[in-house]
Amino acid sequence: MMNKATDRQEKSAGRHLPGGRIAGRTMLAVASGLLLTGCASATLDEAGYLRSYADLKQENGLLTKSLISVDKPRVLAATTVNILPTAFSSHSEPPFTAEQRGLVANAVDRSLCEGLSERFTVVPLSAPADVTVHATITHMTPTGKVTAGLSKGASVAAMVLLPEVPVPIPRIPIGLGSLSLEAEATDATGRQLAGMVWARGANALTDPGPVADNGDAYTLAGAFGSDFGTLLVTGLSPFEGMPSLPSMQEIGTYFGKDPKYAACKAFGRSPGLIGTIGNEVGVPPSWTDAGASPSGGT
Repeated sequence: MMNKATDRQEKSAGRHLPGGRIAGRTMLAVASGLLLTGCASATLDEAGYLRSYADLKQENGLLTKSLISVDKPRVLAATTVNILPTAFSSHSEPPFTAEQRGLVANAVDRSLCEGLSERFTVVPLSAPADVTVHATITHMTPTGKVTAGLSKGASVAAMVLLPEVPVPIPRIPIGLGSLSLEAEATDATGRQLAGMVWARGANALTDPGPVADNGDAYTLAGAFGSDFGTLLVTGLSPFEGMPSLPSMQEIGTYFGKDPKYAACKAFGRSPGLIGTIGNEVGVPPSWTDAGASPSGGT
């Protein structure tokens, strides 16, 4: 009797372990599979917005496809940089509004400015610079608002009903958006110092998916800016080695500190923590991001 009672108690206790052993292992297995398979396709092609594609080489991350070239000695010798506003190709217009496109383009520029500030002095376009950076959004596909909304509802329900499950609830892997860009850095004579063709689709596990047509593209814009900024700051592929810890400047900006350089104020204040919370809840980017400043950084 004692053995049977003990056995019943152990089984009962097992059911009340955080997530349960079987449930936890199953969820982790599902999450790992979704990281690799629950991802939107993204177009990686040479759209003609770079001065040269001759030296580009394939450099992929776990979720990102890219072609990269960099003249490392010349890039590392440069100390000042300015950033031309990100442009759009004709492939990325419908079904987005001008405001939605503007927020995504500005998110690219803001992320670039924050990343480049780690080594370069960022100067306004009215001042000469060793390096000029310009990006073009070549493809931008919308987020499915219905499935994104359903995913947010399921995630909230899971947190309420299954608070003991310590793993994220993946999005429904339908209607995931994507973003593709071309970018280059040139010197004062117009010579290309670095180039990148970049493409990434939203992932069902790692990307929050704000409920808006431009939700995934807006999130991915920051990822691109970080990758191209790393290429220019280090002269190395952003997909080599282990990710670095955020700098004190990045942490400060995230919690509301002004950008390091006045030129970055042209892209407005980063939504930071409020933006992160908004993305997780699912509100459109326009609710937390005021966009570019009409007067800053000039």
